[in-house]
Amino acid sequence: MIYLDYNATTPVAPEAAAAMMTMVREEFGNPSSDYPLGQRAREAVAQARRLTADLIGAQPEDVIFTGSATEANNTVLKGVAWHFGQGHIIASAVEHPAVTQPLSYLLTEGIEVTIVPVDGTGLVDPDDVKRALEPNTILISIMHANNETGAIQPIAEIGAIAREAGVWFHTDAAQSVGKIPVQVDELQVDFLTLAGHKFYAPKGVGALYVRPGRTFVPLLHGGGQEGGRRSGTENVPHIAALGEACRLAKARLTDDREHLRTLRDLLHERLKAGFPDLRLNGPEKKRLPNTLNVSFPGLAGEAILEGIPQLAASLGAACHGAEEKPSAVLTAMGLPPELARSAVRLSVGRPTTREEVERAAELILARVQELRKSR
Repeated sequence: MIYLDYNATTPVAPEAAAAMMTMVREEFGNPSSDYPLGQRAREAVAQARRLTADLIGAQPEDVIFTGSATEANNTVLKGVAWHFGQGHIIASAVEHPAVTQPLSYLLTEGIEVTIVPVDGTGLVDPDDVKRALEPNTILISIMHANNETGAIQPIAEIGAIAREAGVWFHTDAAQSVGKIPVQVDELQVDFLTLAGHKFYAPKGVGALYVRPGRTFVPLLHGGGQEGGRRSGTENVPHIAALGEACRLAKARLTDDREHLRTLRDLLHERLKAGFPDLRLNGPEKKRLPNTLNVSFPGLAGEAILEGIPQLAASLGAACHGAEEKPSAVLTAMGLPPELARSAVRLSVGRPTTREEVERAAELILARVQELRKSR
């Protein structure tokens, strides 16, 4: 199998797996226990917190461990809304369901929501965010990088607008952390979400950065772990693995970015040469270095991938029950349904090789020719 779906999930790095298994097999203590076994578990969590904070330019005490990026997003959106009791939230038209679904829920609680549009490349105009501000705006939530197109939003510019207006600002950075530099002060964010399994940590662990002075009503109440902001006994093995993945990401960031960009561009070049009508979905430059979302006009993305069982990749469209709908992200960018349904998302990762990319391009182009002949 050629795996080109690293935006969906990544394999666990050997170093992260080793850190995790140490805590599973040997250091199984509860971090809240005072005897040495618990103390060592507590120090493992503290070390992971330091490493996670170091990756994003934060202080350790400002990092909360969660079970996922979805939990972190829900914590911010619901927690801030509950803290204020009422108000207005701004988000973009290309957010992940982990943001759009909590917002739909908050609408039922009387929270006002404004969705700002994106342009044809999937980018938000900061001026649209500024125009959407209301006297009762309590939060802006704009993702850092899109999971489908890789589009990198102008978060620092939006952060400056939010700060000038005195409005708290959240970014879902699940897709960007570990792939590009992410520094909370440069981005001017008050809350930042990250997901371990997007950069070689296990599934089931995430983190939330919270700027000092920002508060929210916790989703989970109980034993008061994570400074009372996320109760529940810590998932020490996965947290230790997340810390190690953060250490690796920081150490390898420059080399990884060049590796990913080189392979992504090679893949695009090969596909374009064999299918001149190929359309790039997303910005040419302001994009994650590993992400290639392309449409094959006149063909269906699903039909392309179904005929290549040895390739693992994703569609630019999602299926909801028995009804196939075009991708909400591509639709928000203005793509007509037939073009959105012809999209395929290909995302490379740290283990991807040039040979895999070359072979994947051959397989895709062969399948495209097969479909064209059968029409």
